[in-house]
Amino acid sequence: MAKRAVDFFFSLVGLLVLFPFFLVISVWIKLDSRGPVFYLQERVGKGKKTFRLFKFRTMHTDADKLTAITVGMRDPRITTIGFYLRKYKIDELPQLLNVLTGSMSLVGPRPELKKFVDLYNVRQQEVLSVRPGMTDLASIQFRNENELLEGKPDPIDFYIREIMPVKLDLNLQYINDQSFWKDLSIILKTILHILRGK
Repeated sequence: MAKRAVDFFFSLVGLLVLFPFFLVISVWIKLDSRGPVFYLQERVGKGKKTFRLFKFRTMHTDADKLTAITVGMRDPRITTIGFYLRKYKIDELPQLLNVLTGSMSLVGPRPELKKFVDLYNVRQQEVLSVRPGMTDLASIQFRNENELLEGKPDPIDFYIREIMPVKLDLNLQYINDQSFWKDLSIILKTILHILRGK
């Protein structure tokens, strides 16, 4: 079965099954802090096309304007419920809408902000030849990314120099060795780490 067909089927089933859960989370977010339920952010996808990535809002409104990345799980911009949504990756589940509409895949290189994509060299730009995904090998290896950035004098510079190149190498390895079973393995490993709360 073609990857797009698998993505469409499982994202549709996932959205239908999770709809009641989404409603509960939506009410909780609204009761916890002022602002919208969803947070939409422009990311770069396949072929350098930009799209709106869906997430449950985990920060206070306009907090993202202060810096492009989150530093530490106790970043003061994160709401009370946002802490738990991030810890268990629940905030990422609305991206099933992105998968359903075709801007993302279940598995693939995580989509980046344009300011970071503009720094890619020619080889690294190959990650833009496939649809970005909800999870990838880099998401598993750097599941504690926020903690790695915590305490750094310049978190963004540290991310660009130390983390981003490794992520891109992992994504390029995936592109050259992708398969249905590889995707299944990545999904299962992601779920395992989420259940462990890591």
